[in-house]
Amino acid sequence: MRITADRERCASAGMCALTAPGVFDQDDEDGRVVVLNGEPVGGDAADAVDLCPSGALSAADG
Repeated sequence: MRITADRERCASAGMCALTAPGVFDQDDEDGRVVVLNGEPVGGDAADAVDLCPSGALSAADG
């Protein structure tokens, strides 16, 4: 799975960082998503993509 994030679309809700802290974080400037690991293994990242309220996260096979 490959994870990407649209930082312009990010609403800074933090659900991604709470759900998959090894994959996502929030920057200190405006709280927008930062992808720490773009090719994670496991279901937490997929759950975070599904929970993102702004739809800023996407996952693709590959």
